[in-house]
Amino acid sequence: MGLGVRVGLGYNPRMGLFFAFDGIDGVGKTTQLQAFVDWLRGDGLAVTVCRDPGSTPLGERLRGILLASDEATPIALRSEMLLYMAARAQLVEEVIRPALAAGRVVVSDRFLLANVVYQGHAGGLPVTEVRGVGVVATAGVRPDCTFLLDMDPVLAGARMQRTLDRVEGRGAAYRQRLRDGFLEEAAALGDCVRRIDAAQSVAQVQEAVRRAAQPYLQQYGSRRSAAGR
Repeated sequence: MGLGVRVGLGYNPRMGLFFAFDGIDGVGKTTQLQAFVDWLRGDGLAVTVCRDPGSTPLGERLRGILLASDEATPIALRSEMLLYMAARAQLVEEVIRPALAAGRVVVSDRFLLANVVYQGHAGGLPVTEVRGVGVVATAGVRPDCTFLLDMDPVLAGARMQRTLDRVEGRGAAYRQRLRDGFLEEAAALGDCVRRIDAAQSVAQVQEAVRRAAQPYLQQYGSRRSAAGR
């Protein structure tokens, strides 16, 4: 898979760099993402951080509906998938695409892969349909590299010492299907998804993330240098 965002929407798609973090709940995405962003910024890079769903007024409102734990608003699985897609479409238009056009590094907490796995592999919707809707919702924008933080669902579940949201509370069998789906997608997508063993220490996981990011950062730096000549 080559670098760069595949779009064709009137700007140079190779100016910016797009990373995403994904995996089942409880693997430490938030901790690792923040450490990675701090490292990038410490190296002088301009970084835009976002979460999916969220990071726009529309996205945050939809996030509240999607993740509410009280079940006050029943949401059918296909409707759930489309609400995530709507939030993501707004995120791409309002945050990600402008940042990439400006040559920034974008780091997102989840992206389309999560929909494919949560509503497709684990939920039961046809994976090809979810992926096809995702291409439309994102206008073809996709991460250069996704860090898949992977660990046993039982161990990951034990880490979540909080009230579970609507999706997190779907039980052990659902979480196992999630993990299986992420691993299947990673095998199919190749080098653009980097599996990281999240059962390691926080420092070891972060080291693995940075090591996986290096080839992308090197090519990004080369593009910036060439553009500055």
